[in-house]
Parts: sequence; C-alpha cells; structure tokens
Amino acid sequence: MSTRPSTLTPVPTPEKAAAGPGRPKDLAKRAAILEAAERMFLQQGFEGVSMDQIAAEAGVSKLTVYSHFGDKDTLFTEAAARYCEQQMPDSVFEPAPATPLRQRLLEVAEAFFAMVSSPEAVAGHRLLCTPQMVEKRLPQRFWKGGPERVQSAFATLLQRRIETGDLDIDASLVPTAAAQFFVLLKGDLHQRMVFDCDDAGDCAAQRRAHLEASVDMFLRAYGRR
Repeated sequence: MSTRPSTLTPVPTPEKAAAGPGRPKDLAKRAAILEAAERMFLQQGFEGVSMDQIAAEAGVSKLTVYSHFGDKDTLFTEAAARYCEQQMPDSVFEPAPATPLRQRLLEVAEAFFAMVSSPEAVAGHRLLCTPQMVEKRLPQRFWKGGPERVQSAFATLLQRRIETGDLDIDASLVPTAAAQFFVLLKGDLHQRMVFDCDDAGDCAAQRRAHLEASVDMFLRAYGRR
C-alpha cells in the first residue's frame, strides 16, 4: 500500500494569516509619513524637503513613502488635507437641532478660526501662495481636500437647520451661504495674521467679538424671521 501523503491535504496559507496584523502597521507608517511631511514642509518649505528626508524623519524607507503617496505633490496635498480633517472632523458639523442655532454656529466658527489661525496653518497658507506652489497647481489640489470638504460638510448642517425651520435659505443658495460664512469668519483678522501684523489676534476677546459679529451678520441674512 502506498504511503505517499495525499495531495488533497489542505495547507495553511501564511499570507492570509499575516494579512490581519499587517494592516495596522501600514496605517501607522502612513500616519508617521504624513506627520513628518507636515512638520518638514512647514519648517523648510516645499522645495527644501526631499522624499528621502521625509522617509528618514518618519523612520521608513523611501520606497514605503512612494508606495503610499506616489510623489511629493500628492504627499503635500494629503498632509494638508489631513491637518484639516484633524482640526475639523465630521463631528464638528453635527446639526445638533437641540442646540440653539446661534450657539451651534459659534461652535463651528470657533473650531474653524482656531484651525486657520494656528501658526502651522498660517505658515501653510503662506507656503501655498508661493510661485512654486501656484505653478504646480497644488493650491487647487489642496482646496479639494481641505476647504471644499469643510464647506460641503457645513452646507449639510445648514440644510438640516433649514428643514427644522431655523434658517431661511433657498436650496440653490446653500453652497453659497456656506462659503460666505467662512469668508466672514476669516475677515481682516486672518489677513493681518498672514501679513504678520503686530496686533493680529493677540487678544482672545477681540477674536470672540469678531466671531460673534460674523455669526450675527450671517443670521441677519439667513435666519428665520
């Protein structure tokens, strides 16, 4: 009788067994790369940083950086978008119908202004306005992953508040109203920060008064009378 082992005996597949724990490691590397890229771009500018340097800062190989992001342009825009998502996650835009509308808008306003007025954001804004960035059309790519996402999420909040009767905005104007809200919030205060004016944003009371005035103007335009 033959003693050869059956060729039908199932053999465990090592690749499948290893796939589970491998995924979190990939996500951890991706996060480390984005953190390193964000920090180095702000410190040294876009042209002053290489993919090799970012890889070394993140503690990964250059091949790993390229496998996650493809090129430096994509890495820059994803690092910028990640910053926006961390500072203003989707939870910021919960309609919260039980919360008075003015209070809810002020909460969004405070989160937004804290994001755009941070030293990192101001430095990033200046960086996006440099000729090198404009030539590569990186500001447009950043817009898609950052400000456009924020405005879209806020437009959804406005739509819910229209449905509950708190706001009076024509459906076709909701995206416009969302954009106007954030333009009001930035105002000249954010401009002075970008231009490094001495009196820009030093006083918390000044910021609060600016945000309250912006929200009140928005409500005078779109609040239910």
